[in-house]
Amino acid sequence: MKKLYVLRTVSLCMGLAFGVATFSVSAQQGASMHGMDMSASADAGSNSSTSAFEKADKEMMAKMSSPPYTGDADKDFVSHMIPHHEGAVEMAKVQLKYGKDPELRRLAKNIIKAQHDEIAFMQRWQAKHGGK
Repeated sequence: MKKLYVLRTVSLCMGLAFGVATFSVSAQQGASMHGMDMSASADAGSNSSTSAFEKADKEMMAKMSSPPYTGDADKDFVSHMIPHHEGAVEMAKVQLKYGKDPELRRLAKNIIKAQHDEIAFMQRWQAKHGGK
């Protein structure tokens, strides 16, 4: 159990680091997180998986942008990570619907399970600490 907790913690930290780096690059290029430039996807054609990924991404970005920051790092972390994790679940569902690679399908299933567990934890934390 302790190994699983450590793995999830490392995974979460890596995901946060990637998100911060991505946001940093976007900010430097003048793009906002909420209005991410989807022009590259226009080249992808009318692929159904592309449309599904774009929809999941746009919904996640909108939800992540909507809760105002409060100055309480714990509450802000949880209120913005829940929609981030929900977005990961939606993207994993797209992978399961359209993807064919067995390893990625297995990863998508694991992501759905792990993210659901983490979302439930954060929702319980919010309820306990006067959050949303």
